[in-house]
Amino acid sequence: MGKEKVVLAYSGGLDTSIIIPWLKENYNDLEIIACCVNIGQEDDMEFIKNKALSSGAAKVYIENAVNEFVEEYVYRGIKANAAYEGKYLLGTAFARPLIAKKLVEVAHKEGAKYIAHGCTGKGNDQVRIETAIAALDPTIQIIAPWRIWNIKSREEAIDYAQAKNVDLKGISKEKIYSRDQNLLHVSHEGGMLEDPSKEPDFDELLLMTNPVEKAPDLAEYVEIEFEKGIPVKLNNKKLNGENMLKALNKIGGTHGIGILDLLENRLVGMKSRGIYETPGGTILMEAHKYLESLVLEKEEAHFKNMVAQKYADLIYDGMWYSDFKKALDAFIDSTQDKVSGKVKLKLYKGTIKFAGMTSENALYNESVSSFSTGDLYDHNDATGFIHLFSLPYKIKAYNKMNQKHKSSGAM
Repeated sequence: MGKEKVVLAYSGGLDTSIIIPWLKENYNDLEIIACCVNIGQEDDMEFIKNKALSSGAAKVYIENAVNEFVEEYVYRGIKANAAYEGKYLLGTAFARPLIAKKLVEVAHKEGAKYIAHGCTGKGNDQVRIETAIAALDPTIQIIAPWRIWNIKSREEAIDYAQAKNVDLKGISKEKIYSRDQNLLHVSHEGGMLEDPSKEPDFDELLLMTNPVEKAPDLAEYVEIEFEKGIPVKLNNKKLNGENMLKALNKIGGTHGIGILDLLENRLVGMKSRGIYETPGGTILMEAHKYLESLVLEKEEAHFKNMVAQKYADLIYDGMWYSDFKKALDAFIDSTQDKVSGKVKLKLYKGTIKFAGMTSENALYNESVSSFSTGDLYDHNDATGFIHLFSLPYKIKAYNKMNQKHKSSGAM
């Protein structure tokens, strides 16, 4: 019989690069299958493949899932208006269930009983990855080196990599940020960011986005067309999800859009600080919110705001494959039937300004909302409405007056 197999979630970064030699040292009876899921991280996939093979992997899968990531994951977040703690657009969290899905598919193809990952024991991703794997195939066993080995820091990880002759292209003890990149965002953690008293050096840090000080002095307009909550055209050009987000990342990055410095509450119980760059996603989210304000009924819109918060919590907590999330998707999708139209935005030095929108489903009616009297609204109608609306407060006030009168009469 051949060796048992382990599928390793492989990015070519520091954590996963040292896992291959570590697995060979500690699980020498396992054949290592590296799996890199391309979701738009702009890495040299041929370099990553060769690096994994030279480090000891028996086989490498490069899975291209960029458009699937945008259209099946990111766009669900846009339709939901999901932002964790009202700010974070969940770039890492949306990627994890897709990566887990691809890992399980490769494990099934290879007949592997194990999946290994490079998530740390302090992070959210270990929960997201393992929960998704359990939902897809609960028989697969997990190997999580960061919860087992004696390596306690990224500095020690670098020392181990150097001892094993692992290529550390672009990684050093001076440039020690932990980064996660995909087509939706880049996240930055670690290094000086661990001290919340310090202002980040955006000139050194940012990869996708200009610091606002370096953004152009001239504003730029963009027009996004939606069909049932899905962005389909940019400046009248039809684009699929991948090309839509690529184009908006370039435009938004130029104008310093979507830079977030967030001290967040992690799923595992601690606070952490991250810098997030989400230029294109921020533009799409704002455009979608504006369009919903034009076409959704009041109570529908207000309830959807509550759903958006819960939806963001579910995604952040790794519950992509839960029945609750599917139920919320059904509600959200039902609201999006009307969310079709065009939104124009003005981008300038990190800001997004509304510049007009149209929709055949608009609930705004100028003759009703105008200060001028129109055919659909008579100012006199407000008298009866206010009388009925204020009736409970009148009754309450009358009761207080009567009680006061009785009290004074009894003296």
